Amino acid sequence: MTYRITGLDPQPFADLFALTDTELAARNARRVTAGADRGFPCRVSLEDARAGEELILLHHTSHDVATPYRSAYSIYVRKHAKPADYVDQTPLVFDGRPLGLRGFDADGLLRDARLALPGEADVKIRELLANPAIAYIHAHNAAHGCFAARVDRHGDAS
Repeated sequence: MTYRITGLDPQPFADLFALTDTELAARNARRVTAGADRGFPCRVSLEDARAGEELILLHHTSHDVATPYRSAYSIYVRKHAKPADYVDQTPLVFDGRPLGLRGFDADGLLRDARLALPGEADVKIRELLANPAIAYIHAHNAAHGCFAARVDRHGDAS
């Protein structure tokens, strides 16, 4: 069994960068300038923004399902970010961060979860996907709770 981690589609966020700060505020979003090379994780590129880069901080529904597990929280997106795609490896943005990994079935119901301490994400993802009832995983930063990325099954172990 292998897995794929993908960043969010940048298209829904592209127009936000042309809005004024007042227009962003009306959408409960904010323009942010990264103050360091770490701590501003883009959910499209799955990379930390570099100090001085422009981002939008916004509310995002990451798990849009008709179950009690529907979930939304704030995320950062970088201007001109290209979507990330990782197969059988975790993005650098996972490094050094404890992650909450939530395994959902095809109906969007939580079936199992793991806490992955720094350096454990790959092992914990594989543990969750060993359960055939789990269709996909949502990774969240454990401390702040924000959505980090979606993990899907990829390929077949046979």
